[in-house]
Amino acid sequence: MRFNMESTSPRTFRANLKEYMDMADEKPIRIQKREGNACVLMSEEYYEGLLNEISSLQKSLLSANQALKGETTEYKIGDKDRLKRFKK
Repeated sequence: MRFNMESTSPRTFRANLKEYMDMADEKPIRIQKREGNACVLMSEEYYEGLLNEISSLQKSLLSANQALKGETTEYKIGDKDRLKRFKK
């Protein structure tokens, strides 16, 4: 899946490093090498957001998979045992 993002060459990127780093605070920048390989420059905040989203989606998929397999636990209102899973 490709997103519409600013794209540049390594040479232009090096020549305008500060400007591209400032731009990356707003949105990711694609740095396209001549051979076809590319890198993406993004802010740390954007990167951490992606990692959090991936983690959240993984947990959702695991939960859905457990539910499909019938690996669920029923808890009643006021049941203190339901809190055991949060204690380590």
